[in-house]
This record gives sequence, structure tokens and C-alpha cells, in this order.
Amino acid sequence: MNYREEFKKINRKLVERYSKLDESEDFWAYLYKPLRPSIRINTLKGNLKDIKSLLEEKFELERIPWTKGEGFYINSYDVNFGELIEYSLGLIIPQEASSMIPPVVLDPKPGELVLDMAAAPGSKTTQIAQYMENEGCIIANDAKRDRANILIANLTRAGVLIAKVTVKDGAYYAKYENVFDKVLLDAPCSSVGMIRKNFKFAKTWSLGKVYYHSRLQKRLILAAYKALKPGGTLVYSTCTVDPLENEEVVDFLLQRTDAKVEKIDLPIRKSEPILEWEGRRYSEEIKKTVRLHPQDNDTEAFYIAKIVKPR
Repeated sequence: MNYREEFKKINRKLVERYSKLDESEDFWAYLYKPLRPSIRINTLKGNLKDIKSLLEEKFELERIPWTKGEGFYINSYDVNFGELIEYSLGLIIPQEASSMIPPVVLDPKPGELVLDMAAAPGSKTTQIAQYMENEGCIIANDAKRDRANILIANLTRAGVLIAKVTVKDGAYYAKYENVFDKVLLDAPCSSVGMIRKNFKFAKTWSLGKVYYHSRLQKRLILAAYKALKPGGTLVYSTCTVDPLENEEVVDFLLQRTDAKVEKIDLPIRKSEPILEWEGRRYSEEIKKTVRLHPQDNDTEAFYIAKIVKPR
């Protein structure tokens, strides 16, 4: 099958744009493939080894190498998480494998004050709480009340005790200057990476959405950086591939603040970050960010940048 041609039938402009970004046939072949199911064992609810043993009675597990030992692929495409007692009890969190990277990079510690600026539906928030061992405080924010309700339900199921849920435009937190030890901005985006979950993301993709999200992301990243303490860490991430939503947003921050980019050292296969796009030239610091195309690790497409504020 010619996967590029198949996608042209769905959205020709999508193919024209991202064929310039990645010329390989693998990009389209993997974007066409369904995602491998993956879960995170929730140590807020039990012992990692004991929960893993329970799961191994039902599934063959394969460890996700970039997590801290709690992330696993389930080698079964027909698993229904809603029917699993382990899910109902909050012992496991269904979560896409590349989505587990931003909290690992953020590396929150017990006792810290953390802002999750666009938190719903909450899988990364629960991962942050797990690393914090339910000690400290997480401000889990989302701009939409209906999404915040889903966030609250997921936090409750996972046994998260340290999250305060707010419903605000993320830019609101700029008023809390130099307050947070860590900030995660898993930004709203055009969601090209999520095409592997549902082809509707290919059908509804448009360049207008890219421009809209790029403007929003720039506004949010400036607010996130302002809210960060000197010496603190901001992780910026998206589940899309467009340079206007990824490298350009980080470059925008670098041009307007004293922000520094730190290299991310994890066992991940990566694509090269984009340093030039549509006549724009980005900072060499962008080389330290991580760009994941679907064929790199058989995951969603993803982008992650680790940013620090000098003391």
C-alpha cells in the first residue's frame, strides 16, 4: 500500500506540507498504523512489582525504556481498559508511550510546587504526582470546564491527593511571577501525532489551525516561563510535528527572555530538530530539543523541550 497516497485521499494539503518535513515513506506508513497500547503502573495505589505481577497474568508486557520502570507496552491490540479492574481501581493509567516523556524530563520532586498549565485529561498530572510521591502541590489547570471535570475524575481514580484543579486561561498564571519550581506546558496543538488514534485528526487538520495554535502556544510559553522560579525547569511539549508549533515556539521564547535550553538525555530514537523552515532561521540551541516522528519509536509524533531559568 502507498500510505502517502492514502493520506492524500483524506487531506492533500496535510501530505503536501509534511512531505517537505519528512520525505520518508515510513513517516506515512507509521502514521497509518494503529498505536501500540501502553500503560503506566500507578505506584500511588500499590507496589510496582505486585501490580506488574497481576498484569502479567493477563498480558505480555514490554518495558518502555524512557520511563522510570513504570511504563509498559501491552502486546495486545484488542485490550479494553474500561473492562479491567486494575483500571477501575486506579492501579494502571492508560497512556501513550511518548506522552510519558515530558514528566520524566520535568523530573518533579516530593515537596515541590508544580504548575501543569494544560492538564486535562490528566495522565501526565498523575505521572507528576507519582514522581512527587503525593508530597508537595500541583496546580492542575485547564481552560475548559468540561475537560476539567474529566481531569478531576482521573485524578481521583489515581489517588492524587496534592492537585488543586483550576479553570483558567493558562496565560493567567503569568501574574504569579517566579513562583513555581517546575512548569509543564503540554500545549494545545494541531494534533498530527494523534492521527494514529483517529483519522479525524487528519481530516480536520488545516494550516489555519497550525497558525492559531502557534499564536496560542507563544502566549502560553511566555506566561509559563514568567511563572517559573529562577533555577526552575519548564518542559514544553506537543503531540504534533509542525515547526511553527514546536521549534518556532521555543525560539520565540529564547528571543524574548533569558531562557536556556538543556539537552534531554533519554534512550530515545529521534529525528533532527528543524533549524530552518519557510525562510525562518531558528537558534542553534534548538538542536537540544527532541523531535519524534512516528517511525522513530513506533509512537505518536511528539516534541519536547527542556527549558531552565537562570538563577
